Amino acid sequence: MATPAELPQRPEPVELPKRTKRTKRSPIARRQARTAYLFLAPALVFFAVFFYYPIADILNTSMLTGQRTDEFAGLDNYTNAFEDPQARNAFKVTLQFAVATTVGAIVLGMGLAVLINQKLRGSLAFKLALLVPYLTSIAVVGLMWRNILDPELGILNRILTDLGLPTQEWLNTHPVATIVAVTLWMTTGYTMILFLAGLQGIPDVYYEAAKVDGANGWQRFRRITVPLLTPTTLFVSVMAVITGLQAFGQAYIITRGGPGEASDLFVFHVFELAFRARNFGYASALSVLLLLVIVAFTLVQLRIGRDREVQH
Repeated sequence: MATPAELPQRPEPVELPKRTKRTKRSPIARRQARTAYLFLAPALVFFAVFFYYPIADILNTSMLTGQRTDEFAGLDNYTNAFEDPQARNAFKVTLQFAVATTVGAIVLGMGLAVLINQKLRGSLAFKLALLVPYLTSIAVVGLMWRNILDPELGILNRILTDLGLPTQEWLNTHPVATIVAVTLWMTTGYTMILFLAGLQGIPDVYYEAAKVDGANGWQRFRRITVPLLTPTTLFVSVMAVITGLQAFGQAYIITRGGPGEASDLFVFHVFELAFRARNFGYASALSVLLLLVIVAFTLVQLRIGRDREVQH
């Protein structure tokens, strides 16, 4: 039989550290916190009233049906969206429009920025000329180009007639390409300024070293300019995709979604459902789905852009 000394001894209880009381803030720190919240209050109220409340209201409306949205429909509006051929066509047209305007914004904006960065004579006037369309309302731009592209009275077809060339039904034969071209004409000046700011942030020593190594202009552009402009390209692409997916004025003013549904952009389709068909529940469900698509595209672009970012 084991003696008491040979038996395993109970471990002595470990004394836990005493919980210290939370230190009180000094009167100065409390005063600074109240001041900070006071300055943040207008912004918080603004976001609550004009951002969070509308989203909550749209989510609630998307669960209802009827012209007065007084009947609960659950997720029926969402399931109908995936089965609706008109909604699928509107999303396909909008996706084509967003991709084309995004690629065009990057290519044209970067190309013009590289050209103007050469410090050519008259570059300031060129910048101002390209910025004027961006500063003009989409309503004014849309009406102007609708008149220019008019098949009978438009000045563009008059020029083609004077040159002995065949006239074109711009708004009927190439509606999506037409509104893409108008959008790029309107926004290229802004993207050019963004890329120009990015170019001016690249140290000249990189280009000088590349010249010493015998790199030509195209090699310097491909090996130095493009990689170091990745943050600017990421910002331009994200903003262009968001703007393209939310485009409305181009279809509403220039093409009216036609001919047929060839240029029926998604937001224009939602507008027609809400304010012409009075189907607010279904229109709200499509708006929520568009929001999810925009968030998904943005997250994917940010992930890809961060993986390719080059530090200098």
